[in-house]
Amino acid sequence: MENNTTDQIYVEYDFTVTPQLPWNDVLMAQLGEVGFESFIETETGIKAYVLKTTDAATILDTVDIMNNDLCDIAFAKAEIPPTNWNAEWEKNFNPITVNNRCEVRAPFHQASGVEYDIVIEPKMSFGTGHHQTTHMMIEHLLNENVENLEVLDMGSGTGVLGILAQMRGAVKVDAIDIDTWCYENALENVKRNKTDKVAVILGGAEQLEGKSYDFIIANINRNILLQDIPVYAKSLKKGGTILFSGFYEEDLVHIKNKCMESGIVYDSHLKKDSWIAAKMIKS
Repeated sequence: MENNTTDQIYVEYDFTVTPQLPWNDVLMAQLGEVGFESFIETETGIKAYVLKTTDAATILDTVDIMNNDLCDIAFAKAEIPPTNWNAEWEKNFNPITVNNRCEVRAPFHQASGVEYDIVIEPKMSFGTGHHQTTHMMIEHLLNENVENLEVLDMGSGTGVLGILAQMRGAVKVDAIDIDTWCYENALENVKRNKTDKVAVILGGAEQLEGKSYDFIIANINRNILLQDIPVYAKSLKKGGTILFSGFYEEDLVHIKNKCMESGIVYDSHLKKDSWIAAKMIKS
């Protein structure tokens, strides 16, 4: 939250979201459009904050996801005392380290001296590395050779995976996300990490028309993946690798089957809790 004054009264909405992915991210984006200013991810969903002067009985009426049959959302609300929001954000965002090689941290964290030091301010964007799917995608990238390759980071969120791809030697990275918050945040994070080979693009699969890549990262959700796999396949060069995440273990068979229809074959996968990050190859 940009406003750091402590004399304003905010209302906290504590949302329980089931399932959380991708709906936490969608909910944050839509709440941002109606005046909510800050978000904290929780074990059960998100906490969202809006100025008391902005809060109204009808504030959620235009938030489409509240009436979405694909997820269940409940909330409790409470007025909270004046708060130093920068301090709250810092308190609730902890750095993460993957395989002792890559750290994702905020600017106020001290560098730990790992091989890949990524500094981000996630604001309202998904993809900090704390979620199981992003964590596993970082693991995959640390084990893959992307040197001198052209890479696509689809559903890029904060841009952290595209940033890591350049750090790992990619010569060109397109980081695409349909969400405006993510787009703007990724632009900031790319600049902050001096990863000038990462081009941040606002949009969806339609942005892939006429483009081709050696390596694709797609961390989105089951339904979007199943819808867009044929588009990814068309954009992936023969012999190229594609990493998929954003779905549960029981969905892996559906992802595999859809990939086979497009000439993409299963190679291996990582599992963290019930989440999957799979590696596929275009035959």
